[in-house]
Amino acid sequence: MIKESDYREQTIIEIAKKMALAARTAPKGRGRNTIETLIATKSDIEEIAARMDKIAIEKKQGFFTRDANNIRNCDAVLFLGTTIDTLKLPYCGFCGLENCETKDLHQDVPCTFNSVDLGIAIGSAVSIAADNRIDNRVLFSAGKAVQELKLFDENIKIIFGIGLSASRKNIFFDRK
Repeated sequence: MIKESDYREQTIIEIAKKMALAARTAPKGRGRNTIETLIATKSDIEEIAARMDKIAIEKKQGFFTRDANNIRNCDAVLFLGTTIDTLKLPYCGFCGLENCETKDLHQDVPCTFNSVDLGIAIGSAVSIAADNRIDNRVLFSAGKAVQELKLFDENIKIIFGIGLSASRKNIFFDRK
C-alpha cells in the first residue's frame, strides 16, 4: 500500500517540472528564449523564506513575511525569470522609450516584450498546476528574494515564484 505522504512531495515536484516545460514552450516574441526556470524543493525553501523575512523587516513590507510563511508550507516553488533584452525593433516604444536602440542605452529598463513573454509563460505554467489540481499562487515577493540571493544568472532581471501545495485546504486563501 502507498500512502499519500509517501508520494505527495515527489508528485508536486514532477508537476513543477511539467510547469517549467509549459513555460518553455509558451509563445515568445520572435521565438527568442529569454525565460529561465528553477525549482526550489523543501531543502531550498527555508533559505528563500528567510530572505523574504529579512526583506519584510528592512523594507517594511509585511506581505513578504506572509508570503514567506506560505512558501514554508509548500512542497515546491517554481521560479520563472527573464532577461530584459530588446527585440531590436526599429519602431516600438512600449517600454516608454523611443525604440529598442534608445532602450539599449538604459540597461535597467525592462523590454516590454520580455515582461509580456514572462507573463504568458507564467500563465502556461499555472494552467498545468490547475489541470493537476495543485494549489498555487504567483508570488512577486518570492521572486524578489531569489533575485537578491542571486540564484539565477545575473542576466535574469525579473523573477516570479509560483508556490505549489496539495493539502486539505488551499494554503493561499485566508492569508493575513
